[in-house]
Amino acid sequence: METKHIYGDDRGKVMLYALSTCVWCKKTKELLQQLHVGFDYVDVDHLGERERQQAMDEIKKWNPPCSFPSMIIDNSQCIVGFKEQQLRERFGS
Repeated sequence: METKHIYGDDRGKVMLYALSTCVWCKKTKELLQQLHVGFDYVDVDHLGERERQQAMDEIKKWNPPCSFPSMIIDNSQCIVGFKEQQLRERFGS
């Protein structure tokens, strides 16, 4: 699965699963960039069938309802939805 990388400070491995049409996903991307966080992301709705299923399987491990955005941090924590305060606390304001 091909991901896109946004350059910023290395704050650990940050993987964001998003939808291109989701306003909360866009807000999450924008906030991470404002906080200068380097991260990878994939717009799941732009994937082919096989890759989309692979992404959904990965999301289900952390977020069984598969809601968006789903952000996996250091393969140990998952933040679901646009959680501005939690992101600011995790990555600095």
